[in-house]
Amino acid sequence: MVSSHTGALPRPKLKSPGLLSEILGTVVFVIAVTVLFDLAIPRSLVDGHSMQPTFFGNDRLVVSRVHYLLGEPQRGDIIVFNSLDPWEAERGVMLIKRIIGTPGDTVELRDQQVYVEGELLEEPYTLEPCRISNSRCRDRSWELGAGEYFVMGDNRNNSKDSRVFNAVPMENIVGQVIFRYFPLDAIGIIPN
Repeated sequence: MVSSHTGALPRPKLKSPGLLSEILGTVVFVIAVTVLFDLAIPRSLVDGHSMQPTFFGNDRLVVSRVHYLLGEPQRGDIIVFNSLDPWEAERGVMLIKRIIGTPGDTVELRDQQVYVEGELLEEPYTLEPCRISNSRCRDRSWELGAGEYFVMGDNRNNSKDSRVFNAVPMENIVGQVIFRYFPLDAIGIIPN
């Protein structure tokens, strides 16, 4: 036989955290989200003029590490990478350049113009043509191996790039530049 009880059972009381516990939990959460965000999408500051007219000194950029976890760097991508110079690498110096050649490509400088796999590369993003008087613009070619990327600055006459330090290994690439957030009049997504 089942008996019916008309009286309501008391509900268990929820433990409510104190104000200090709530503040501490919120602070820990904000710190964790900030650290994870910086690991996945670090911010970078342009220092110098090697990427003019695309970027200028003091431009502030967002770099995505995630892009290259899901795919391979492509020609035209603008990347940030750890310097290949041992002195600079030891001090955490990172460079920003545009990918011109990908693994397996042959990159040539011929008559101050860039050829990839024998085809003239159309480059509307460069500041000016390479000057013949610039030693970095002399005729030369590079064959890229597995995991190697040939990079150049958009300001060809004033850029220390793969013409000087050769190809960038994949393990040196930090990520792809995806967004400019400063200066305010140039905010926007960075096309490759």
